[in-house]
Amino acid sequence: MTDITDDIAEEISLQGFEDDCRLLGNLLNDVLQREVGPDFMEKLERTRVLAQSACNMRMAGIEDTAELLEKQLAAELSKMTLEEALTLARAFSHYLNLTGIAETHHRVTKARGAAYLSKSCDDTLNQLVQGGVSPAELYDNVCKQEVEIVLTAHPTQINRRTLQYKHIRIAHLLEYNDRPDLGHEDREMLIEDLVRELASIWQTDELRRHKPTPVDEARAGLNIVEQSLWRAVPHYLRRLSNALKKHTGKPLPLTCTPIKYGSWMGGDRDGNPNVTAKVTREVSLLSRWMAVDLYLREVDNLRFELSMNQCSAKLSRLAHEILTKENTEEAWHESWSQQSNLSPFKNHNSHAPPLPTQLPAGADLPSCTEHNDVETHYSRLSVPGSDFMPMNRQGGEGSLIFKESLLNTNNLSIKTHGNGSANNSGSTQSVLTPRSSSLSSNQLLLQRKQFAESQIGRNSFEKLLEPSSSQLPGIAPYRVVLGYVKEKLSRTRKRLELLLEDLSCEYDSWDYYETSEQLLEPLLLCYDSLQSSGSGILADGRLTDLIRRVATFGMVLMKLDLRQESGRHSETLDAITTYLDMGTYSEWDEDKKLEFLTRELKGKRPLIPPTIEVTSDVREVLDTFRVAAELGSDSLGAYVISMASNASDVLAVELMQKDARLAVAGELGRPCPGGTLRVVPLFETVKDLREAGSVIKKLFSIDWYRDHIIKNHNGHQEVMVGYSDSGKDAGRFTAAWELYKAQEDVVAACNEYGIKITLFHGRGGSIGRGGGPTYLAIQSQPPGSVMGTLRSTEQGEMVQAKFGLPQMAVRQLEIYTTAVLLATLRPPQPPKEEKWRNLMDEISKISCTTYRNTVYENPEFLAYFHEATPQAELGGLNIGSRPTRRKTSPGIGHLRAIPWVFAWTQTRFVLPAWLGVGAGLKGVCENGHTEDIRAMYKEWPFFQSTIDLIEMVLGKADIPIAKHYDEVLVSESRRELGAELRRELLTADKFVLLITGHEKLSENNRSLRKLIESRLPYLNPMNMLQVEILKRLRRDDDNNKLRDALLITINGIAAGMRNTG
Repeated sequence: MTDITDDIAEEISLQGFEDDCRLLGNLLNDVLQREVGPDFMEKLERTRVLAQSACNMRMAGIEDTAELLEKQLAAELSKMTLEEALTLARAFSHYLNLTGIAETHHRVTKARGAAYLSKSCDDTLNQLVQGGVSPAELYDNVCKQEVEIVLTAHPTQINRRTLQYKHIRIAHLLEYNDRPDLGHEDREMLIEDLVRELASIWQTDELRRHKPTPVDEARAGLNIVEQSLWRAVPHYLRRLSNALKKHTGKPLPLTCTPIKYGSWMGGDRDGNPNVTAKVTREVSLLSRWMAVDLYLREVDNLRFELSMNQCSAKLSRLAHEILTKENTEEAWHESWSQQSNLSPFKNHNSHAPPLPTQLPAGADLPSCTEHNDVETHYSRLSVPGSDFMPMNRQGGEGSLIFKESLLNTNNLSIKTHGNGSANNSGSTQSVLTPRSSSLSSNQLLLQRKQFAESQIGRNSFEKLLEPSSSQLPGIAPYRVVLGYVKEKLSRTRKRLELLLEDLSCEYDSWDYYETSEQLLEPLLLCYDSLQSSGSGILADGRLTDLIRRVATFGMVLMKLDLRQESGRHSETLDAITTYLDMGTYSEWDEDKKLEFLTRELKGKRPLIPPTIEVTSDVREVLDTFRVAAELGSDSLGAYVISMASNASDVLAVELMQKDARLAVAGELGRPCPGGTLRVVPLFETVKDLREAGSVIKKLFSIDWYRDHIIKNHNGHQEVMVGYSDSGKDAGRFTAAWELYKAQEDVVAACNEYGIKITLFHGRGGSIGRGGGPTYLAIQSQPPGSVMGTLRSTEQGEMVQAKFGLPQMAVRQLEIYTTAVLLATLRPPQPPKEEKWRNLMDEISKISCTTYRNTVYENPEFLAYFHEATPQAELGGLNIGSRPTRRKTSPGIGHLRAIPWVFAWTQTRFVLPAWLGVGAGLKGVCENGHTEDIRAMYKEWPFFQSTIDLIEMVLGKADIPIAKHYDEVLVSESRRELGAELRRELLTADKFVLLITGHEKLSENNRSLRKLIESRLPYLNPMNMLQVEILKRLRRDDDNNKLRDALLITINGIAAGMRNTG
C-alpha cells in the first residue's frame, strides 16, 4: 500500500507473499500465546474474523451485512478494558509491520530473480539505442548526469530505530528461508531465529519516550548510509558500467558518479529552533568521522586482498620510501628510549633517583599544559626532531607527496579553553606548544610523547596488532602503501574526534586527509599499477568499489544543506541597518533593498561590525553564516531559502555569506576553506510559484549576481520548488499545475540569460505532499526542465522504504538514473494544444476555489478537523525534533504540511490529496469537454501521472471508516460537513473513473489492490480501536496509558497505510 509501489513495475509473487505473511503471522501467534495467554488470543482472533467477514461482504457488494458486522465489531471493541485495548493495538500493529516486511522482501526477490527488469540500466540504454540515440551521445549523457538525492529529517518515520533494525533482520531471515538448498535442520534453526526476533519485538517498547535531537536524526541518516547505501552504491555503479559497456562499448569512468547524496539532517533550521549553528558543526564533523571510519574498514579489507608483489615501478618506489621512513622512525624511537633511561629493565645495577617527598608545583594541572614557569630538580632532555620527506613531485609526474613529521612536536598545537570551547574569547587559555630542544621533565616528556602518538600516529599497542614490516627484498607493495593510507586515515579520525570535543587540534595539512582527491590519489596509483601489471581482474574488484565510494561519498558521506526562512534573514538585516542608522531594511521597497544589497556585495569591506549587539535569534542567524564560512563548500551543499518571494531574498543571503567569509578569513589569516555555498530560493506557495520566473529573471538582470553565478558556480543556478506547502495552500491538483508552470517559467528565464538550471524538487512521502512513484514523477516534468541534472528530497519513512535494504536501494538508484536519462534524451511531450492548457487552468481554478472555500473559508472546518482526526495528539509521538507549527497560531495556515496530511491519513480519508479534484473535473466535463480530458489523459504524460496518483490515493481512501470517526467523535452540528466531504470524495471517484476508463479504482494496478485488501482485517479494527481510544482520552486527558494506546494505534495505521505524512 505504499506510494512507491509503481516504481518497481514487476508484480510481486502474491502466492509467495501470502505464504510469508502466513508464516510470520503463525509465529507471532505462537509468541502471543505465551506472552498474553489463550483467553486473549481468542478475543484477538474473533476481532480479526469479524473484520475479515465485513471486508468480504463489502467487496462482494453486500453493504448492509458489512455495516452490521462493522457495528458489531465496534461494539465489542468499546467493551474492552484499557489493558485489552492496548494489547490488541500492539498485536495488530505488529501484524501490519510484518506484512510490510513480507511485501518488501518479495519486491526484492522478484526483481533479483527476473531475467528482464523494466526501468533497469540495461533496459533503458537498450531502448534508447534502439530508438536512434548514438552510442557516443548516450555515453556522454550518462557520464555528465548529476543527480543528488537529499535525505531529510522530516518527522514521518514512525518506527523506532531499534524496531527498524529488528525488521531488517527478519527480512534477512526471509531471504535465507528462500534458499532451495536449505536442509530440514537449518530450516528449524531459522524458524527459531524468527521466533526469537518476534519475541524480542513484542517485549520492546514501540514508543519513543523522548523527542529525538537533530543530532539523533542525523545519526539515523548516517546509519542508512552504513547499513545499506555503502553496499548499494558500488553494486548500482557496476550495473550501470556493465550496461554502458554492452551498449556503447565503453565502461563507466572509474570516478564518474551520476548520483550523489545530500542531507538536511542537522542543517534544516526552518521553524526548528533546535537546529543551531553548533548542531550544524557537530553533524558535519560527525558525518566526516563516519566517512573516515567506513574507509578505514575498507582499506583494512583491501590490504588483506592485495598481497601480490608485482607492481609498477612508481608504486614500488613509493612502497620502498614508506618502509625507509618507518625504519628511520623506529630507529629514532629506539634511540629516544635509550637516552631517556625510563625502562626499569635496563641498567639493573644503576640506582634509581630517589622519589620526591612532595609534588612539584603545577602537578594539579593537565598533563598537556606547559610548565615553563615551574622549577624542577630533574634534568632536561634534548629530543631530536626532524622533518622527513620521502617523496617529492618531480618533473610534473603527479607522484604522491608524503611530507610528514616523525613525531615532530613542532607540528602539534593543541589549544583548549576554560569552558571546552574553541572559540570563546576572554576565557582562561592553556596552550600546548611542544619544542624539540628541551622539556621540563622526563615524566612530562613521556606524557607528551604518548599524547602526541595518540594524535598523529600508532601507539605501541596498536603496532602489536599489525604484522611486522616487510623487509625490503620481496615486499608486498600494495600492503605497504595501503598501510600508510590506513595510518593517515587513523590520524584523520582522531583529529575529528578532538574537534568534536571542541579541542582545536592544528595538524600540518599532510598529516590527515581533507579532500577526497587526496584519498583517491594513492588508491588510483594502486589501480593503475594493477592494470599495468596484468592484474586488471583484481583492480576491478574491491579496489574499484572503494574508489567509487570515495568518488560518490567524498570525505563527508552526504554534504549538508542549510535551510532558513526568508523572514529570519530580513530580521537580521533589520538589526544591522538599524544599528548602522540606515533605517529599517524590511520597510524598504524591493528596489531600495536591491540597490543596498548590490552596493554592499560589490564592496570589499565587511558590513557587520564585530561589536554589534543583537537578539539571540539574530545572533543564531549570524552564527550559522559563520559556521558556513568555517566549513565551506567542502562540507556543505546549498543554502536553501524557504518562503522565498523576491530577488532580494537571495541577495540578502549572498551578502551575509560574503560578510561571514571576510570575517573568518581575517581571523584565520588565510582564505576560508572551499567555495561559497550555492544560494537556492525555495518557492512554495501558489503566489510565489507564479512569480518564480520573474524573480529569477530579475536576479540575472543584476550584473553582480550574473557574474557571480558564472564565476563561482560555473554558470549554474539551482531553484527549489516545494510540493508540501503549495498542496496545503491550494489543494493537490492546483499545486501540481502551478508547479508545472513555475518550472517552465524558471527554465525559460535561465535559457534567456544562458544559465544552466538544476531544479530541486521538495517532494514528500505521501501524494498529498508531492510523493508518489519517482519514475512517474520525473517522466512527467515539463520538457527541458530535466537536462541531465536533478535534485530531489526523500523524506521520513520513504528513506527507509526506498533505501533501507541494499537491494531496494540499488533499484531506486537505477530508477533515478534511467528516468533522468530518458527525460533528458527523450523529453516528455508538452500539451499538444493550447486548449489543453486552458482546460487545466479551468480545472485548477474550480478545484482551488472548492478547496479553499472548505479549508480556509468555512468557519466550522477547523473545529471539525480537530474533532475528526487525531491531529492534536500527534505531538506525543516524538517522531521529530521540530515543532508541528511554524508559529503558535491555531489556524490551518501555520500548521505544517506533515501533520496536516498525517492526521487525514490516519482516518483513511486522505482529504488533502483529492479535495477539489472532483469539482474541477466535474465542471469541465459538464461543459462538454469529456473527450478532450480523455485525450489529455492518453497523450499528455503530466496530466496522466496527476490523475493516476489521485486514483491511487482514492483507492486507499475508505468512506465507511471516515464516517465512523465522524459518528463517534464529531459534534452533531458539524457532522453535515463530514457528509458533504464524503459526497465530494464520491464525485472525485466518479470523474476519475470516467476519464481513465477504468471500472474500478486502481484497476491498472491489481497488485496494489490485492495488497490493500490483505491488510484490511488488521487495519480496520485498528481504526475502530483508535476511535474508541480517542473518545475515552478526550474525556480523560491525563490518562497516560490511554495516550500510549492511542500512539500505538497511530503507529499501526501508519504501518498499514505504509506512509504517514
